[in-house]
Amino acid sequence: MTTRVPRRNFGELVFIGDIVAVNGQPAKGTWVGRSSEIIQNPNPQPGQAISDINRSVVTQNAFEILQPDGTPIGTIMVNGLGAGPRPPGAPLVSTGSNQVVVGGTGAFLGARGQMGSARVAQERPPASVTEDPGNRRTLSGGTRRLVVHLIPLSRPETVTTPSGPAVFQADMSQVTAVNPARAGEVLILTATHLGPTRPGVDPGQPFPESPLQVVNSPVEVKVNGQAAEVVSKVGVPGAVNTYRVEFRVPEGTAAGTATVQLSAAWIAGPEVQIPVSLMN
Repeated sequence: MTTRVPRRNFGELVFIGDIVAVNGQPAKGTWVGRSSEIIQNPNPQPGQAISDINRSVVTQNAFEILQPDGTPIGTIMVNGLGAGPRPPGAPLVSTGSNQVVVGGTGAFLGARGQMGSARVAQERPPASVTEDPGNRRTLSGGTRRLVVHLIPLSRPETVTTPSGPAVFQADMSQVTAVNPARAGEVLILTATHLGPTRPGVDPGQPFPESPLQVVNSPVEVKVNGQAAEVVSKVGVPGAVNTYRVEFRVPEGTAAGTATVQLSAAWIAGPEVQIPVSLMN
């Protein structure tokens, strides 16, 4: 996750920053945090706390993530300790801090995990509380990369049947070895755990016939690692937690067995395999 470094009021240690990308994909949103300085150090200077490890602050963070068009996706809540070494088992790209994902909302409901930070771009001076508030975005303090190791409550999955993955052609015939897919063809995939829809239904209730419920989060389909065009992503009417995703097999996909991987809200599901024919 990449954010603009907030321009802070150091008196209160409360800060607000902009989210600009998640996993390299454009996004929007707000990072709101509160931190209390502790400045603990094995070799403290006068006025600092002595401890067995370097840490600078105790923090509370909320990341409210939106699609580029402003559609809300969900919020990730993180608490912990800033600066110092990363904890054992954290992603190696993380260079420090020790924070825990305590939960989430929307697409991240029930998520757990951990968070650290990577290298920080050069910061500009902090903002003054007396300046024009618009400057706090226009003159933001560079960027910061935050590394969130997220463990979701559930992950997207392609439904499987006795005949293989629930992937179908336009006439609803299942893609199988005797009825393979073709490059450039639009296929229909049945999936679970793609998260909230809009305009929305109550938790645990079936999707209605009308209006069709569009998956609220960004959905990505990769075929042999190549991004496929997602044509539609909706809840199946009358079903609970079952979705229909239409995607186009990328042109140039080689004949043989192709891997298909589904992601929602940047959370990747397991790969499935489908046969692809040389025929156009």
